[in-house]
Amino acid sequence: MSEQPGVYPFTRGIYKDMYGGRLWTMRQYAGFGNAEESNQRYRYLLSQGNTGLSVAFDLPTQMGLDPDHPLAAGEVGKVGVSIASIADMERLFEGIPLEEISTSMTINSTASILLSLYVLVARGQGADVKRLSGTIQNDILKEYIARGTYIYPPRPAMRIITDLFAWARSEVPEWNTISISGYHIREAGSTAVQEVAFTLADAIAYVEAAVAAGLAVDSFAPRLSFFFNAHSTFFEEIAKFRAARRLWARIMKERFAAKDPKSMMLRFHAQTAGSTLTAQQPDVNVIRVTLQALAAVLGGAQSLHTNSRDEALGLPTAEAARLALRTQQVIAHESGVTAEPDPLGGSEYVEKLTHEIEHAAEEYIERIDEIGGTLRAIEDGYIQREIQNAAYEYQQKVEKGEAVVVGVNKFQEQEATSPIVFKTDPAIEQKQIERVRELRASRDSRIFDKRMLELEAAARCTDNLMPRIIVACEAKATVGEISDRLRTVFGEYKER
Repeated sequence: MSEQPGVYPFTRGIYKDMYGGRLWTMRQYAGFGNAEESNQRYRYLLSQGNTGLSVAFDLPTQMGLDPDHPLAAGEVGKVGVSIASIADMERLFEGIPLEEISTSMTINSTASILLSLYVLVARGQGADVKRLSGTIQNDILKEYIARGTYIYPPRPAMRIITDLFAWARSEVPEWNTISISGYHIREAGSTAVQEVAFTLADAIAYVEAAVAAGLAVDSFAPRLSFFFNAHSTFFEEIAKFRAARRLWARIMKERFAAKDPKSMMLRFHAQTAGSTLTAQQPDVNVIRVTLQALAAVLGGAQSLHTNSRDEALGLPTAEAARLALRTQQVIAHESGVTAEPDPLGGSEYVEKLTHEIEHAAEEYIERIDEIGGTLRAIEDGYIQREIQNAAYEYQQKVEKGEAVVVGVNKFQEQEATSPIVFKTDPAIEQKQIERVRELRASRDSRIFDKRMLELEAAARCTDNLMPRIIVACEAKATVGEISDRLRTVFGEYKER
């Protein structure tokens, strides 16, 4: 085998020594209730050996709605932490030095606002923001495809993303400005091939948009990152990661004429597959997660989140989250798999699977090109239909017993005990409502009004939005208020 790790097209890994030089970043995706509760969980995870933070936001925050918006009722702090303002963000990271920790934030439609809040908190800590490291998901296209937490139509949403690219290049140069996500595509029911194809098709659209906005490809491409699902089909998953690296390297070199090798490197975070977790026999989920995490490591992930055994029932308890983290630590420090880059490289089976996934994904990308590109394929519903068909076919196999799910359609047991399920305090919602109303009452209304008018004016022309969003956040504008002002200019997306 002639290819070597750390060398184009990076099939065997983006670094020469891979984990021999540095282990992957161990992140445990967490966030619930209000900022104080989530801060306590982050501190706990860091004390247990987490090497990076991963923030989950609640649905109102993701959708650009403040806690007191009628549509936020019943959802505040439920599937993530509620963040409405600079005050919430300060509480979220109290006592955590942002210059010393890498933070991933899973946020898309409101990504520019949450990154602005993060930068302001770092400044308040006295940090050098040019040294901040982390990732903002900022991947809006997969929201239209698979998830649904979009606000604006695709084209103005893409403008917001490219504005963030351009601003971050000089202001937060170590920050990953997007995490192009196949994870949610796979969770929606896609195949491994579709996950690679549609993720890279989205990435192509982002690169095209940035180039069209006047950015040189090598000025932003080294900060692009990816987010993949780690499923249970062990060898297929390892091959999937290898194929994605090789295909992306060729796309960047041949399609976009990138010169910097870093522009061709597919750096990715992996998360074990939430859709495979079962409420039945939840302890079995530990085995699933271990298998999936090992596949991600053997496939060369740069960071990893391992799901907790109780996530099919609710948010993870602290005990379950600790066990999920220990799973990564055992793989890292006891298994020996980190000693050799791409240890399965050269396996006839793995190489065959890698080749097959690469070419099948390439055929999908060619089909999307024929349609007119990713945006047109989304608008026409082509990508969504392909995923829906794959999901339906798999579900049919489960129902017929052709695909075995242990504890669900085979090896069932009568559940003897009810596991402890984590629950958020229902009083948190009212507390967040009171806080956001107090903040509005306490701010200087003249400065607030001026900053919001400036933001709207920037949205109506071609000025970069990021500086205007930052000063609006400084003026104590809320996530919902900034989103609403952009809604007045860009409108809202309505699915056909």
